[in-house]
Amino acid sequence: MSVLSHHYVRVILSYIIGLFIATVVSIRALWYIIRNADKAFYNKDRIEMPPCLTDESLGTHRYIHLEKVRLHYVVNGEEGKPLMLLLHGFPEFWYSWRHQLREFSKDYRVVAVDQRGYSDSDKPSGINSYKIANMVDDVKQLIPALGYRSCVLVGHDWGGAISWLFAAKYPDMVDKLIIMNCPHPTVFQKYMSSHLAQFKKSWYMFLFLIPFVPEFYFRMTDYKMLNGTFRSTRMGVVDKSKMTDEDMEAYKYAFSRPGSDTGSINYIRAMFHNKTTRADFQKITSPTLLIWGCQDGALEKGMAPLAQPLVENLKIEYIEDASHWVQMDRPDRVNKLIRQFLAADN
Repeated sequence: MSVLSHHYVRVILSYIIGLFIATVVSIRALWYIIRNADKAFYNKDRIEMPPCLTDESLGTHRYIHLEKVRLHYVVNGEEGKPLMLLLHGFPEFWYSWRHQLREFSKDYRVVAVDQRGYSDSDKPSGINSYKIANMVDDVKQLIPALGYRSCVLVGHDWGGAISWLFAAKYPDMVDKLIIMNCPHPTVFQKYMSSHLAQFKKSWYMFLFLIPFVPEFYFRMTDYKMLNGTFRSTRMGVVDKSKMTDEDMEAYKYAFSRPGSDTGSINYIRAMFHNKTTRADFQKITSPTLLIWGCQDGALEKGMAPLAQPLVENLKIEYIEDASHWVQMDRPDRVNKLIRQFLAADN
């Protein structure tokens, strides 16, 4: 069987799994609606930003026009200092970097972006708009648009996947690379297909392939899914004080922006439709730090060391009592690891 044929078989099987999961989720949702009709369709009107999003200590809100999208970002630190560019994952937005925006603004021009499809950034239509190559191109345009030739690139989750590919493709634009809780993209699908624990953790990805159902599930009961994502025992932050009621309100505000649910979910839909192989990646030459919170309800830590052959200079640091949301869960330790890495002569 050719590589292309194998890819299409994998996509078809993924849709079959997705339909099964969507059926189960729909039955559960219907049963919930029958029992809680007054709650199921309730969504709070969120017109104004929660106060935590306008906290001046986090930086200034701005917009930047690229070739195909307008992106919203928050910037902290003086102009002229080296650029530190922060890329968030799913389901997040710039605010996930609040602890780093404050910490590193003394030494860097720190920019936390709302990636395309999220919050106050543009949300182009169509699944193909969210191919990883498009987000990589956004970063390529963003760095010079901010007035820089290169940056310290920091990515978490999907932001990590984009950062891996960007560093491989444009090494001269990455002074140092920092990844958090994201395997190298060429590792993930093979690992998922051969490790049951990862396959089970990835159930939501198959659900997201199906149109409409994930968006409905996402919005049900005033974005209750976000509460589970950030606060549940299985998936949420280990230190519950790191995700306050006001923080949760900030995430619900971001995802109540029109199109944010579909835009963010389309990242995962596009992943299944577009195959990424090792041939797409040159070996990464930028000094690289991979930080992994080991209490991760979405990704197995066994994928972390599999990046070693793909990176010339890779350091891996595990934080045993941190969740998938490692930069929010244990910010002091994460920030210390970043500072040590940036200070080292790699």
